[in-house]
Amino acid sequence: MRDMLLIALFAFLGAAAAGLLGAVTLWLIRRRSLTASLAVVAAVAVTAMLAGTLVVAWAMFLSPHDLSVVTTVVAMAAVVSLVTALLLGRWVVARSRALTLAARSFGDGGAFAAPDGPATAELAALSRELQATSAKLAESRDRERALETSRRELVAWISHDLRTPLAGLRAMSEALEDGVAADPDRYLRQIRTEVERLNDMVGDLFELSRIHAGTLALTPSRISLYDLVGDALAGADPLAREHGVRLVGDRIEPVPVEVDGKEMSRVLGNLLVNAIRRTPADGTVAVAAERSPEGVVLSVTDGCGGIPEEDLSRVFDTGWRGTHARTPPAGAGLGLAIVRGIVEAHQGRAAVRNVTGGCRFEVTLPTVPMTLPAGEVAVET
Repeated sequence: MRDMLLIALFAFLGAAAAGLLGAVTLWLIRRRSLTASLAVVAAVAVTAMLAGTLVVAWAMFLSPHDLSVVTTVVAMAAVVSLVTALLLGRWVVARSRALTLAARSFGDGGAFAAPDGPATAELAALSRELQATSAKLAESRDRERALETSRRELVAWISHDLRTPLAGLRAMSEALEDGVAADPDRYLRQIRTEVERLNDMVGDLFELSRIHAGTLALTPSRISLYDLVGDALAGADPLAREHGVRLVGDRIEPVPVEVDGKEMSRVLGNLLVNAIRRTPADGTVAVAAERSPEGVVLSVTDGCGGIPEEDLSRVFDTGWRGTHARTPPAGAGLGLAIVRGIVEAHQGRAAVRNVTGGCRFEVTLPTVPMTLPAGEVAVET
């Protein structure tokens, strides 16, 4: 028993010395190729066995013949281990280089494509993560291009829309100053109309800037949809009468919602104004409010004839107006963008889809949880 303990002790000391030397070597070559590290690991394993054997032989626990046999066996094992480590290292390094080139391609603006051939579990997981990151970057680039396009369109359209009323205001003011205005009162009324239009455009720009900057402050309170829609219909009724459009709001459920009344009134007002202006005379604009599994849905259905399928995804983009005509009644293309911003600030969702004869704008808001007086318990029936 004592001899076995001594053999174990001497073998451990020799192996520990080889292991310590291997650890120092690995630290020194830590920035080198993986192939070198694998070779060192294989060499450490074989050297540890050989060192332990030599120490035991030095202590005269092995005969010369046995020592030569063990040394030969260990040497053959060392050759096989080193060759295996070098082959494994070259394969892993080659796969890593291919993965690096593939990652560089999508970093330069392309799409990531995982290299062909088998890979280790770690490299395969890294390839999947890079592929997912590539898809997210592609979506981000597309979104950035769309936003940049909408910004450019907005700047061009706003410049045009501002220049037109300003030119008219300048001409009318000069006519009034020179005393050549045939009907000064009509000129003054027109000046006031253009000023109000400019004020509305500036107000929309300010609202949109607050939404994009994330500084839109909401003051939510519990409001009945019946009251909210009723006020919006009353405000839009004069415009509907002017355009010969009939407003219908007979599908309004008195559902409570937790919203900022002022901002949601603006949302409904923008949707109603947009629907009235797009609906031909003698048409109908219908408003509905009802519960759904996803929350509370407010909808405005018009008779515009529908929106082209390729434009449905752009309806809520900043500056989109669905037509290149720059007629004064048309807005600056900010109304629906403001609608989406306010709705999303309420943790809701705005969407649009075509229906028979027109399109339907839907605003989905979170449902207000029911509160019961103290002592009462809700019972499902």
